[in-house]
Amino acid sequence: MRETLDEMGLGYVKATTGHGMDVLKVTKFPSEADFRDDIKGPMLNSLEEFNRTGTPFVIYMFPIHFVKEVLNYTMEFAFFDNKSLFKIQDGNVTYTNAVEYMIDSLAWAIKKAGYPNMKIMIGQIGWPTDGYPHANVKNAERFHKGLLKFLASKKGTPLKPGPIDTFLHSLSDENMFPRIFGAFQRHWGIYKSDGNPKYKIDFSLQDRDVYPTQAKGIVKMPNRWCNFNGDKSDMNSVNMNYDLACKAADCTGLEVGASCSGISFESKISYAFNAYFQKYKQKIETCDFDGLGEIVATNPSLENCEFPIEILAFQDQVIQNGMVIRI
Repeated sequence: MRETLDEMGLGYVKATTGHGMDVLKVTKFPSEADFRDDIKGPMLNSLEEFNRTGTPFVIYMFPIHFVKEVLNYTMEFAFFDNKSLFKIQDGNVTYTNAVEYMIDSLAWAIKKAGYPNMKIMIGQIGWPTDGYPHANVKNAERFHKGLLKFLASKKGTPLKPGPIDTFLHSLSDENMFPRIFGAFQRHWGIYKSDGNPKYKIDFSLQDRDVYPTQAKGIVKMPNRWCNFNGDKSDMNSVNMNYDLACKAADCTGLEVGASCSGISFESKISYAFNAYFQKYKQKIETCDFDGLGEIVATNPSLENCEFPIEILAFQDQVIQNGMVIRI
């Protein structure tokens, strides 16, 4: 790509690529950080090219995962307003949150490669609201509030002082994202699929206690859900239909640590049936499940566990009997 841009006389256009934190070795202190041995050659080649073209190094960072799965530290370290006593003392520098720790770890690795002045850009950062322990609306709001305060201060980090260009991930949930990468990957959105913001966040960086603007033009399908009728006389059929529903629809809310993981067995079956029913535009036949499903008009949602209603696509239209046709 770089060569093509140069050939077209577009040398001023920057071309880069995003990197995960897994390009670094796992270390206790940022000053010990370095690129992994198995990819060090390609990383040094990339750094040389970035330096030649004045291109920033783009990093994707997700503190909730990094703190829990990589560092195995208290989750409080993931937040800027860390309420625990946990901190990392690296020489004369004290780290009380994961973001500054992660940025400086990368900065140290780049510095050791010979490029101490290379700009670092955060290409993705966020906090999921479901599908993972600690992934909820309350924590997402708290994390983003701290992050935006940090960005507004333009103070940077001990090793990289000054403003840091940052892109939030992401504006809305992605219910088609492959689950192989984790159920939480579908739930990074600041907005629900119906266009309603999940939590307060001030994009103006003024630290106001406000919700972002609601999306306009979003139309929900009729208020009806598909429930499990409670018939457990044939558990093989119940389990088979549950698996069928979740293979086709989004059941990430039922994952361990997710918002609906603690509901009853019957409610979990209903959640799965409804997810399937909504995915297929509330067609009556998609709530059959060998006679185990029933369509209801009463919202079966529970505390902290929402049974969603599908939204209409641009080309969908609800006709008089509540059925959806595609035009």
